[in-house]
Amino acid sequence: MTIKVGYKLPDVSFLVMTADGPSPKMTAEVFGGKKVALFAVPGAFTPTCQQQHMPGFVTRVDELKSKGVDTIACTAVNDVFVMTQFAKDTGAEGKILMLADGNAEFAKKLGLEIDLSGFGLGLRSKRYAMLVDDGVVKILNVEDKPPEHDKSSGATLCSAIDHSF
Repeated sequence: MTIKVGYKLPDVSFLVMTADGPSPKMTAEVFGGKKVALFAVPGAFTPTCQQQHMPGFVTRVDELKSKGVDTIACTAVNDVFVMTQFAKDTGAEGKILMLADGNAEFAKKLGLEIDLSGFGLGLRSKRYAMLVDDGVVKILNVEDKPPEHDKSSGATLCSAIDHSF
């Protein structure tokens, strides 16, 4: 099953970095009672993810918040240490919640996993962006191919929010 607009997000445990080190955070903690702009990158530090996709959200944090978004979050099939450094290196630290999906549990439960073994990357998440309201998907934009990022960009999500509410 692939997640669709109107579906509730599956319950999984992400790892997030805290002052005390890595800590689990359940889906309900991240998305319950909030509007969350969630985007996924196939791999932290890969060219499109680092140079285009993440910066497109970092520069739109204030714009997304002005549209009623409580949290902007990024997920990837990377470990919590990579996600933490990725946030630091891209200017996302303190602005975007980094949700490590190290075993691809969330990606698989969404039906948005992609096998990039041919590129030496293994199982990853497709690139997407979604608006989630109290755990329910309201907007979902999934890319057809990993290098593409127009459908799932910060600009496209901001525009879609304007037309949805």
